[in-house]
Amino acid sequence: MTALPRHTCPALFVAAPASGQGKTTVTAALARLHARQGRRVRVFKCGPDFLDPQIHAFASGQPCYNLDLGMCGEADGARRLWQAAGEADLILVEGVMGLYDGQPSGADIACRFGLPVLAVINAKAMAQTFGAVAHGLATFRPGLPFSGVLANHVGSPRHAQLLQESLPPGMVFYGALAKDADGAMPERHLGLLQADEITDLGQRLDRLADHLQATGAAELPPAVAFEAPAPAAITPLLAGKRIAIARDAAYGFIYPANLDTLRALGASLQFFSPLAGETLPDCDGAWLPGGYPELHGPLLSRAAPLWDSLKRHVAQGKPLVAECGGMMSLFETLVDKAGTSHTMGGLLEGKTVMQGRLSALGTQGVTLPEGAIQGHTFHYSKAETGLQPLCRAKKLDGSSGEAIYRLGRLTASYVHFYFPSNPEASARLFLP
Repeated sequence: MTALPRHTCPALFVAAPASGQGKTTVTAALARLHARQGRRVRVFKCGPDFLDPQIHAFASGQPCYNLDLGMCGEADGARRLWQAAGEADLILVEGVMGLYDGQPSGADIACRFGLPVLAVINAKAMAQTFGAVAHGLATFRPGLPFSGVLANHVGSPRHAQLLQESLPPGMVFYGALAKDADGAMPERHLGLLQADEITDLGQRLDRLADHLQATGAAELPPAVAFEAPAPAAITPLLAGKRIAIARDAAYGFIYPANLDTLRALGASLQFFSPLAGETLPDCDGAWLPGGYPELHGPLLSRAAPLWDSLKRHVAQGKPLVAECGGMMSLFETLVDKAGTSHTMGGLLEGKTVMQGRLSALGTQGVTLPEGAIQGHTFHYSKAETGLQPLCRAKKLDGSSGEAIYRLGRLTASYVHFYFPSNPEASARLFLP
């Protein structure tokens, strides 16, 4: 067998001292800036996030994949980076939290894949201390491939000059992003709005890209060599099967890697929109991903034809996978943040109730009869039900996690499964 070649591509790992510094905004603005210049840009997001990747996909014009040593695994990340390097002119990887936060941290990922680190620092109300923060990030961990910094929330050209002059000798200044309320990304309780909900997203990204271009941020970063991964063979267990997938503003939390995996397993995919009044199309298996059903309670409560089609589907012994928001909409009732009750699908006994604070967050793995699958949970609601779980997921520390419910071939849980973590087990979820 001929060995696969390694690929080389300019790359940056976009990090920060903490959350809220502007990593997502800067990553998206850089992607937009380089894409406007005709470069092929591929963006990755560390962690199991769904929302930031939607913004990055819009900015770059290419799907944004997740890069996470916990949920996705090291081999998955190495393979996707290598593939991207073979077809892109620039790779951008957005970190999560602060550069050294968590286990594994963003610094761990940057070191593992040799990604030069670009630190985004919120420079509001800061001058020469900017250099001290940059120095600390660069030197805290010996061997970190630190490349330079970019200043966010800069007040004026003179402010940017002071920041640049404060940097240690030899540290690259990648530019500055001015304060611009019209370029900011709107948010809600789970994070940023979904890309499709931001009607002027293109204009916002162009404003941000213009700011960066004016400060010289358009230069390509250092090139990185990505070694060829070991081949990953997937048995086409879903050959000839049609999988129907809900996809709209209520069901938008879908990993692009999950869709790739289903296709690699041989499945044909058909998307449908519950919010548009569409019922379940003819299919062999169905998937209700997570999203925001709580924001569309009145509309979903009138979707009786959809719920009837799903009930017939399950009664016929056909598989249905419902994750987080998808599961929430299958209970009898959903109580939104205002305390209003909405009638839902009624395939599961009980109700889900939105809470005033986060209910669960973190990577979890579960061993199902079909096999072990990694995933992630992030939700503000709680389920009140008399159903007995088939099993429970496990957190990284080994403690008990989310319940997994099983009724016939209906599998429902708050866990968002990452199908590439075990393609064969994922395939069996969609088999009778």
